[in-house]
Amino acid sequence: MEALWETLEGDQPNNLYDLVISQIERPLLETAMLRCGQNQSKAAECLGINRSTLRKKLRQHRLIDTND
Repeated sequence: MEALWETLEGDQPNNLYDLVISQIERPLLETAMLRCGQNQSKAAECLGINRSTLRKKLRQHRLIDTND
Protein backbone atom coordinates (compact mmCIF):
# COMPACT_ATOMS: atom_id res chain seq x y z
CA MET A 1 0.00 0.00 0.00
CA GLU A 2 2.88 2.36 0.67
CA ALA A 3 4.08 1.90 -2.90
CA LEU A 4 0.64 2.86 -4.15
CA TRP A 5 0.69 6.07 -2.12
CA GLU A 6 4.16 6.86 -3.47
CA THR A 7 2.99 6.49 -7.07
CA LEU A 8 0.43 9.22 -6.42
CA GLU A 9 3.39 11.62 -6.02
CA GLY A 10 1.69 13.69 -3.33
CA ASP A 11 -1.64 13.96 -5.14
CA GLN A 12 -4.75 13.35 -3.06
CA PRO A 13 -6.55 10.28 -4.46
CA ASN A 14 -10.24 10.61 -5.28
CA ASN A 15 -11.23 6.97 -5.61
CA LEU A 16 -8.50 5.00 -3.90
CA TYR A 17 -10.89 2.22 -2.88
CA ASP A 18 -12.10 1.75 -6.46
CA LEU A 19 -8.54 1.89 -7.75
CA VAL A 20 -7.35 -0.85 -5.40
CA ILE A 21 -10.42 -3.04 -5.95
CA SER A 22 -10.10 -2.72 -9.73
CA GLN A 23 -6.51 -3.99 -9.51
CA ILE A 24 -7.18 -6.85 -7.09
CA GLU A 25 -10.69 -8.14 -7.73
CA ARG A 26 -10.26 -9.73 -11.18
CA PRO A 27 -7.12 -11.75 -10.31
CA LEU A 28 -8.75 -12.77 -7.02
CA LEU A 29 -11.84 -14.06 -8.84
CA GLU A 30 -9.74 -15.83 -11.47
CA THR A 31 -7.63 -17.54 -8.83
CA ALA A 32 -10.63 -18.57 -6.72
CA MET A 33 -12.36 -20.07 -9.75
CA LEU A 34 -9.21 -21.89 -10.80
CA ARG A 35 -8.50 -23.26 -7.31
CA CYS A 36 -12.13 -24.38 -6.97
CA GLY A 37 -12.20 -26.17 -10.33
CA GLN A 38 -14.50 -23.54 -11.88
CA ASN A 39 -17.17 -24.46 -9.32
CA GLN A 40 -18.95 -21.20 -8.55
CA SER A 41 -20.53 -22.44 -5.33
CA LYS A 42 -17.16 -23.49 -3.92
CA ALA A 43 -15.46 -20.31 -5.10
CA ALA A 44 -18.18 -18.15 -3.53
CA GLU A 45 -17.80 -20.02 -0.26
CA CYS A 46 -14.02 -19.56 -0.30
CA LEU A 47 -14.43 -15.85 -0.96
CA GLY A 48 -17.09 -15.45 1.71
CA ILE A 49 -19.71 -14.10 -0.70
CA ASN A 50 -22.93 -15.61 -1.97
CA ARG A 51 -23.05 -17.29 -5.36
CA SER A 52 -25.20 -14.62 -7.00
CA THR A 53 -22.71 -11.93 -5.97
CA LEU A 54 -19.89 -14.02 -7.40
CA ARG A 55 -21.77 -14.46 -10.69
CA LYS A 56 -22.40 -10.70 -10.87
CA LYS A 57 -18.71 -9.99 -10.32
CA LEU A 58 -17.65 -12.66 -12.84
CA ARG A 59 -19.92 -11.01 -15.43
CA GLN A 60 -18.59 -7.54 -14.60
CA HIS A 61 -15.04 -8.75 -15.22
CA ARG A 62 -16.14 -10.75 -18.28
CA LEU A 63 -14.93 -13.98 -16.75
CA ILE A 64 -18.19 -15.73 -17.70
CA ASP A 65 -20.61 -15.28 -20.56
CA THR A 66 -23.10 -12.49 -19.87
CA ASN A 67 -25.88 -14.78 -21.12
CA ASP A 68 -25.31 -17.28 -18.29
